[in-house]
Amino acid sequence: MLKKGKILIIDDNEELLIAFRFFLSKHFDKIETIKNPNLIHECIRKETYDIVLLDMNFSAGVNTGNEGIYWMKQILEKDSNASVILITAYGDVELAVNAMKEGAADFIQKSWDEKKILSTILSAYNLRLSKLKIKTLEQKQKHLSDKIDSKFDHIIGESDSMKSVFNIINKVSETDANILILGENGTGKEVIAREIHRKSKRNSEVFVSVDIGSLQENLFESELFGHVKGAYTDAKEDRVGRFEIASGGTLFLDEIGNLPMSLQSKLLSAIQNKEIFRIGSNMPIPVDIRLICATNKNLNDMIIEGNFREDLLYRINTIKINLPSLNERSSDIKLLATFFLNKYANKYNKSELKFNQNTINNLLQHSWPGNIRELQHTIEKAVILCDGNIILSSHCWPDGEQITKQLIANTLNLDLNEKLIIEKALQKYKGNISNAAKELGINRSTLYKKMVKYDI
Repeated sequence: MLKKGKILIIDDNEELLIAFRFFLSKHFDKIETIKNPNLIHECIRKETYDIVLLDMNFSAGVNTGNEGIYWMKQILEKDSNASVILITAYGDVELAVNAMKEGAADFIQKSWDEKKILSTILSAYNLRLSKLKIKTLEQKQKHLSDKIDSKFDHIIGESDSMKSVFNIINKVSETDANILILGENGTGKEVIAREIHRKSKRNSEVFVSVDIGSLQENLFESELFGHVKGAYTDAKEDRVGRFEIASGGTLFLDEIGNLPMSLQSKLLSAIQNKEIFRIGSNMPIPVDIRLICATNKNLNDMIIEGNFREDLLYRINTIKINLPSLNERSSDIKLLATFFLNKYANKYNKSELKFNQNTINNLLQHSWPGNIRELQHTIEKAVILCDGNIILSSHCWPDGEQITKQLIANTLNLDLNEKLIIEKALQKYKGNISNAAKELGINRSTLYKKMVKYDI
């Protein structure tokens, strides 16, 4: 028999504790015993137990069972999924019924019947596993329900650069290889990740997306790995982390370049060992995920600067997908614009909308620093503002904020032209800050400041 599970036994009878340890050691992986119930808090703070065997009476001459029920409530307050079996030397049916009403998994007597005791304990252990499974499924269902209204478009593109991306997707989807998606903001990295999941063998399981860039640093570990009740001040109940929720499916970590160094080692350990630890617990939880990461940062530069672990990059970078900017796939602009036009015309009940040729020309000439996301928002805005059947350039850029790909000959606006030059340099070197800065004749820190200034 494969031994598994952890048991805590609390009884003031030393001989009974020895007998239980000897008998149950054949069936369970870890058995701990204590005589003083006042040590319960310390035990359950350090460890999570699958079964707790708890004496109902500790004070001499007392046989009401109230002490056992009190300590059981303390245990269940810490871990609501705990399976507590109460032990009594008195075959009081009413006492047993009261204990079950208060939350006991079962009730055994000290009249040593090994077969019955083992049967009771194994049933409680299976109950514990069922509770944990149900709770995890509920968390997964909640996550799915929260995401159900999120609409992600299919991948659209006929350019050579996108055909290359499609080819990689088709090759890697059937595998469990870790994938790193690189690309500027707005290029559709999550859409690519979802397409890989959709085509994978895990497509019947959950796809969990985590935007690391939007998380507060003090919530990173709890969000990814979960926590147990009481792990810190605001931890009022157990929480399942995203790794655990995604087990069996795909975990997408967006903006992986924003992961703090302090957590990178824990992420690396989780990937290598395929297990995680909730905050406040030393119980390993096995996880089975397909990991997809994405970033718009140059991770090789971050490694040189000491901001990203090289061994972590190797782990997440089994397959790398480089997403082109919209300017690098300009032949797809009209196709994408038409797709978004139809989508939002349907959403806002505006039929028979179309672009005039001048609008199409301006869409092709726009620099699209925000890539597909900017194009999508531009078309949605145009559909909303259009009163007739023809989408005009003034609908797309009502404030005249269009920025063409070429420097505007009739303006000497320094900021406008400087932003365009920086964008061109970054596009030329595919986001490599060092090479772009060298081309521009400025140092890296100056380029960073200008990128922040112009929101590039």
